[in-house]
Amino acid sequence: MRTSKGSKIAALAVGLSLIVAACGDDKESTTTDAAETTAGGTETTAGGAETTAGGGETTAGEAGAAMKITYTLSDVAVWDDGSPITAADFECTRAAIMGTPGSLSTTGYDQVLSVEEGASASEVVITFSSKYAPWKGLFSGLLKAAALEDCNDVSTSFDEGTIPFSGREWKFDSWTPEQLVLVPNEGYKGPRTPGVQKLVVVPAEDGPTLLKAGTVDFIFPQAYTGIDQELADPNVEYESALGGSFEGFYFQSYEGPFADADYRTAFSKSIDVNAVYDQIYAPFAQGTPLLNCGPIAPGPYCDGVWVDTFDQAGADQIMTDAGWTKNAEGFWADASGNVPEVRWMVNTGNTRRESTQEFLIPKLAASGFKVVADNCEALPCVFETRLPALDYDMAMFINTVAPDPAYLRTYGCDQIPTEENGNQGQNSIGWCNEEATDALIAADAELDEAVRTEEVKKALQLMHDDYVMLPLLQFPNVGARRTDRVDNAYGELANYDALNDYYQWTDVDGDGQIILGAEQFPDSACANPVTECANSSWYVWLISNRVLPGAYITTADQTFVPSEFLTGEAVVEVL
Repeated sequence: MRTSKGSKIAALAVGLSLIVAACGDDKESTTTDAAETTAGGTETTAGGAETTAGGGETTAGEAGAAMKITYTLSDVAVWDDGSPITAADFECTRAAIMGTPGSLSTTGYDQVLSVEEGASASEVVITFSSKYAPWKGLFSGLLKAAALEDCNDVSTSFDEGTIPFSGREWKFDSWTPEQLVLVPNEGYKGPRTPGVQKLVVVPAEDGPTLLKAGTVDFIFPQAYTGIDQELADPNVEYESALGGSFEGFYFQSYEGPFADADYRTAFSKSIDVNAVYDQIYAPFAQGTPLLNCGPIAPGPYCDGVWVDTFDQAGADQIMTDAGWTKNAEGFWADASGNVPEVRWMVNTGNTRRESTQEFLIPKLAASGFKVVADNCEALPCVFETRLPALDYDMAMFINTVAPDPAYLRTYGCDQIPTEENGNQGQNSIGWCNEEATDALIAADAELDEAVRTEEVKKALQLMHDDYVMLPLLQFPNVGARRTDRVDNAYGELANYDALNDYYQWTDVDGDGQIILGAEQFPDSACANPVTECANSSWYVWLISNRVLPGAYITTADQTFVPSEFLTGEAVVEVL
């Protein structure tokens, strides 16, 4: 067991990730080209004052500049106290992500040379050391520079259990173990004005029961066998939509049993994912097939290489050739007679995952692999503590990702959180393949979409060849509501930020509030939007994305569009 992140952070810390938020949650892990692009040129400079909110002075014309992005802020770009959002806030965000120990992901921000005010206070100019294709995923959750003592390290800035500022339509009223209350931000000037007086979020591990009882108005449950029967009620309706969420098996390869490539390969080949699909997913998947893309949803980057992965004879041969033999109990033992014990971690209370363990562990034992269930609660244990600390061998979880393959960069060798890199990085499977890392870096630096696609496919092929994960299902997002309480609640179900449109939900019963039941209720002891808390999708959906303004937002059509805080598309210049 490693002791870097999990032991140090304990129940505190989460993160504002680059483009992937929340690598996994309980019940429930293509780009647009609208930006104006100017090619050519050798050097550029931007006018305006230098920004020093994050410490350190840089200039847009410094050596090595490869790309420049210019955002023009709209009149809506103000904080809740009426002060304008400026380049200082963009720089503070960059500095916090790069400098805070345990920062969830520095990818992309590590390419930024400078953040400056442009020709006017409403212009923000970002200069990059390399071309960076997924730039729309950056600066998606801005921090308010004036509210932070030191933008270079915000480790303790949110220890009061809240985010004390907002640029979006909601702001915090209270956050206790019993409930989270958001109220309209009176200083918000945009079009997303809430139609209710408050949004109340309460813990709801058994969401269907609470929904039918009228305790909550809406739930966002993860699909599972029998959910339709559990939601059967005259006053309950539900819908589902496929988006960027997918479930898989992950094999932590940094240390432990799966650090042995032969053992890991044979173990993976011993899992019949088709049998898992038939047993676990088919009853509710409504025809959605077994996922064969890897850790990515179907689309242009999917070559479908995860096929025919079950090969028991091949697995046995690999183990035998590597010098392993089966002991008297039928388990594979190494030359010294040691039998590895694989700790399979899922979050307790997730019936589907626990049922998968019950189904698969005996089959793996019959194949010679000793596997034990090693489970704990979703928050903070699984997603905020053990996954970031690589304190497991096998895991099963859902990734919820933004609509761009940039999140795959978190699987780079340099993104494994260690003491040496300040525990920064979101590579929670500990996979290191230098060739794949190079391909992912090249993909992010490639503005030609066809070339970029091939680099992404190359990295996915290498991940397949290293047997570090098995994809299972592109997961549907499910929304269920009480028809006598709330309406118009399904518009963004397919969105990465699926719960972003509360402002337009209809308060049917007129009580001035909407009560949402959360299967994974975030703990206010973990309020920091730069470290591990954003490893939970629920934190992102309910906390950071509700109050932190961003330059671009995601859509249910799996694209990025400018937020209301910009006047339009940013201008991209290749230098």
